[in-house]
Amino acid sequence: MNVKVACVGGGPAGLYLSILLKRQDPSHDVTVYERDPEGSTYGWGVTYWRGLLDRLHEHDPESARAVEEHSVRWRDGVAHVGERTARHRGDEGFGIGRHRLLEILAARARSLGVRLEFECEITSADLPAADLVVAADGVGSALRTRHAGHFGTEIRAGRNHYVWLGTTKIFDAFTFAFTETEHGWIWAYGYGFGPEGSTCVVECAPETWTGLGLDRADEGEGLVLLEKLFADVLDGHPLTGRSGAGAGAQWATFRTLTNRTWSRGNLVLLGDAAHTTHYSIGAGTTLALEDAMALSAALRERGNLQDALAHYERERRAALLPSQSAARFSAQWYENLPRYIHLPPERMFALLGQRHSPLLPYVPPRLYYRLDRAAGRLEGLRRLKRWLGPRLARTLQARRPATRGRRSAQGRPDAVRDHSG
Repeated sequence: MNVKVACVGGGPAGLYLSILLKRQDPSHDVTVYERDPEGSTYGWGVTYWRGLLDRLHEHDPESARAVEEHSVRWRDGVAHVGERTARHRGDEGFGIGRHRLLEILAARARSLGVRLEFECEITSADLPAADLVVAADGVGSALRTRHAGHFGTEIRAGRNHYVWLGTTKIFDAFTFAFTETEHGWIWAYGYGFGPEGSTCVVECAPETWTGLGLDRADEGEGLVLLEKLFADVLDGHPLTGRSGAGAGAQWATFRTLTNRTWSRGNLVLLGDAAHTTHYSIGAGTTLALEDAMALSAALRERGNLQDALAHYERERRAALLPSQSAARFSAQWYENLPRYIHLPPERMFALLGQRHSPLLPYVPPRLYYRLDRAAGRLEGLRRLKRWLGPRLARTLQARRPATRGRRSAQGRPDAVRDHSG
């Protein structure tokens, strides 16, 4: 299927889709439109895991080698809870600077003949003439928002506040730091992305946010306060906000976005425009790149465009279910942090690693810890936990009001971008 494709949005998903389409058929006419200047982006680094790297090597070895070469690796996770510390060995993780990732993908796309148009904002009123228009313009997608009623866009707002920051401190492990204040707990997730520094995401409950005055502080005041609160893990290194990109350090509540359908005629949603997952599982970039893999394969294998788009949506919806479930329970774990934070460090860290479990919110933490350790030794208990968890979660979820916390995104001028890894 030879197609003319207009990809609106020059993030990882849009660029990688353009690479895959040109690789599978150089005759495809592919243009990527990005509203911002080349080299400007938000955020510092993104995370991914070995499984994604293996899939990148399968789909485009050249760009995969460049991504791997410019990534940092870690295996350890470290949790600092006040003056207590626990360290665990885990799976191999990777971090790469967002600027560097975009540079690699843009260079590879150009080498294959993709046209990249920067500082070119496309709206739903002036869509380029193409066989396929891909909305890869993020969670605040203008193309999707224009037809939010058709797409069935819904946004579920989280409870906690968070801010995306950088630091020159280079973490050698994926680092969690929990600090207690007179207004409650505040915590940070830190991970390296290169020799220049690390990403540091700070999160807290709304009463802590207002109690500390972070709702009233300007960027500089807020950074000074956070540097004091996390001085032990920062080792004197500063935190940096987004002012260098023309914006201050912006606190937000995470918004989980879903859509009832992902396509309208020849317009299809990709990446954050179609779905978001809470940043605490570090899967945002991975899921967006996997969207691109699935869409390019569907366009290659299906006989017509509508069949291809329908197949892409079915495949990705099914593949996303485990990540969406994990993200939902992970966010809930942090929203209920006082339930776990006073456990001994090793136990708290163990349950931090189990935060994706649908059973954990409904079992006393100390009992869950003992059951989990026993399940690690007894296959019967492990099977019971896998069987019981989803059933209990569905039962309790069904008792909640179906519309709790839901808001329609139709008519929203913009929404906070998803900064997940």
